[in-house]
Amino acid sequence: MKQNSTLLHLENVWKIYKMGEVEVPALRGVTVNIKKGDFVVIIGASGSGKSTMMNLIGCLDMPSKGTIILKNQDISKLSESDLATLRGSTIGFIFQQYNLIPSISAFENVMLPLEFLEVDEKKAIERTKKILDIVGLSDKSHHLPTQLSGGQQQRVSIARSLVGNPEIILADEPTGALDSVTGRQILDMLHKLWKEEGKTIIMVTHDLKLAKYAHTRIELQDGKILSINQKSEVG
Repeated sequence: MKQNSTLLHLENVWKIYKMGEVEVPALRGVTVNIKKGDFVVIIGASGSGKSTMMNLIGCLDMPSKGTIILKNQDISKLSESDLATLRGSTIGFIFQQYNLIPSISAFENVMLPLEFLEVDEKKAIERTKKILDIVGLSDKSHHLPTQLSGGQQQRVSIARSLVGNPEIILADEPTGALDSVTGRQILDMLHKLWKEEGKTIIMVTHDLKLAKYAHTRIELQDGKILSINQKSEVG
């Protein structure tokens, strides 16, 4: 059940950082189309522009030149609060470092985005319970992050990214801090969310082995797109 409408479009996007008098381009004229229901992996060596591209795709930063259209809206034309609302309702973030708040429980960490979105508390509690069940952590919901393994913490992070029911899940090196077995479990979970829940997954990684999980592979080199490859549909 793959859909083909464009969810995110980057047109001739540049990101230039100023280091004193020197301009350093991190992205150089990137144009890419990401469709609803795709599983995209962005790969490249360190310094290729992956992190910069992820920050732009996630609307955490603005391009120096070019246009980014998210859900038919030019992000550069939105106010800070409208952009925050669009980002909060459209994109769920998964980070390598988990970014959990250590002083509150797994349950409270997962429910946090719903508080920002001002969801009714009863609905927020029900939704949080459901999502923790999906990631297999119902029995750990009242544990603090320090009482959980790395893989469990990453599952809490995934649950938090899902709780607002975003269309896009943006994963930055999601297995980077995990052993290979746990990492595979996390990737299998992302693959399942793509196949069964119809989520659009965008994963940034330097690990070529992870590329096999994706349908579309974008390779960056020196801030430019080197290649875009798509698997042929099966079945």
